[in-house]
Amino acid sequence: MSEMGRLRARNLLLNLLLIVVLAAACRQEEEQQVRVFLDVGAEARRIVTMDRPTIVKDVLEQAEIELGSDDRVNPSENTTISEGLVITVTRVTVDTPCEETVIPFDREVLPNEAMEPGEEHLAQTGRNGRLQVCYRVETVNGEEVDRVAVSRVVVEEPVNEIVFRGVAPPPPVRFEGTLAYLSNGNAWIMRGNSSTKRPLTIDGGLDGRVFVLSPNGRHLAFTRVVQSDADFFNSLWVIMDTRDRDPEAVELLPDNVLFAEWVPGVESTLSYSTSDARPASPGWQAKNDLWLITLDEDDAEILQVLNLVEESSGGLLGWWGTSFHWSPDGRRLAWARPDGVGTVNLNTRALSPLFDFPIYNTYGDWAWVPSLSWSPESNLLLTTIHAPPPGVDAPEDSPVFNVAISAPDAALQIADLIPAAGIWANPQFSPMIEDDEGNQAGYIAYLRPRSGLSASALDSQQYELVVADRDGSNARVVFPEGSQAPGLTPQTVAWSPDARHIAFIFQGDLWIVEVASGATQRLTADRSASDPRWVE
Repeated sequence: MSEMGRLRARNLLLNLLLIVVLAAACRQEEEQQVRVFLDVGAEARRIVTMDRPTIVKDVLEQAEIELGSDDRVNPSENTTISEGLVITVTRVTVDTPCEETVIPFDREVLPNEAMEPGEEHLAQTGRNGRLQVCYRVETVNGEEVDRVAVSRVVVEEPVNEIVFRGVAPPPPVRFEGTLAYLSNGNAWIMRGNSSTKRPLTIDGGLDGRVFVLSPNGRHLAFTRVVQSDADFFNSLWVIMDTRDRDPEAVELLPDNVLFAEWVPGVESTLSYSTSDARPASPGWQAKNDLWLITLDEDDAEILQVLNLVEESSGGLLGWWGTSFHWSPDGRRLAWARPDGVGTVNLNTRALSPLFDFPIYNTYGDWAWVPSLSWSPESNLLLTTIHAPPPGVDAPEDSPVFNVAISAPDAALQIADLIPAAGIWANPQFSPMIEDDEGNQAGYIAYLRPRSGLSASALDSQQYELVVADRDGSNARVVFPEGSQAPGLTPQTVAWSPDARHIAFIFQGDLWIVEVASGATQRLTADRSASDPRWVE
């Protein structure tokens, strides 16, 4: 072969080798690429070709798939891809939309004895409220799969429609003295006969925190709710002569009043204690003070204001407030707080404790304070004390409350009179009466829970009215008659001036019971009576 032929043969061989190498390289490159399938939400399936080795995250980046914070990827982003792998991206969105719904108002029909039977009067127009409900809504690939309410906020409270409907009053009942009470936010009074009942106020708004009748029945002090953006929540008012056919109510200087009582034996003088309003429950911070305000007999002009007890913290749970009670002769003043009972030295104005006890833990935004009652002779003080527990309970959780009596000026400081009487016993001395032999005698009245010691708990609402001798003996139930009859709710009852009757509230109406016979008579029919006050 010539030299030219050998050269041509070598070039041909080299070209063949190059073709083989290039073919092998192409085959190797094809072997390093893989196809994966990409399903994104509700979109059509995509086919993506990737060089190996790589991971799911790289596939998503090459396909320009942006993931939301709640999107889900299967398999996970760090998974190594393989031929034919299916990558699923589930589009997930979570929103919190809010919607408003209507809270329909209710219609209240309140009986009213001041109107003709069957007559109706619209006292308050109803208005629907608004409720905002916010949801957690989960959407998967454009379709809602879950909706859960996460908050409910009352944007506007509904206002009930209130209609007064006239009802016939019960048959007339004769009694001794002057009897006042609250009904539908107004003050009512009757003298000697229930047929004389009439309202002293007609515009409502009395909050019942203060409702006190003077010993002679002429003056009435009360507090009204204040509908205002100001800091106070009630105001103090007085009617100087309840005998007037059209009595005038006069607003006095103090506001945020928690307690008030007429001072016996001192002309037209009212004692009261105050507080500061606060946004947190219960809405006030008591000052635990006591003031005396003397008014002109004719026009309620303020003649004098005197501070008797200085402002203080008021002991444990003092934010609730100290209550006070004057003796019938006006010479002694008792006080009660959640952790004790005592007297005020009217000369030094110092508070002296008669006894202390653990507070009662109500586990709520209120505090229990003992009631106070002076004997007619002004030498004995009747109250309720929080007693030690019968078992291993903490002292502040004890369900035991005893009726106790104290003679502050004698050797006897305090003595348990009625053990386990109940948290709402609210014992009251009766006026003095003559017994069958012409001797001076007296009684006490108190509420007793029907189901024993356990009924001293807050969930008990069934009580019976008990009358006993002043030493606690000869106790007998005067209302209700029979253990199956409905019982009383917690309240403070009122003795008649002649000690023959007791006034109380039963199923929303004012009743009196004759102590000797147990005979009962209903005085009202509007089912909204409360706070009876009975004086001469």
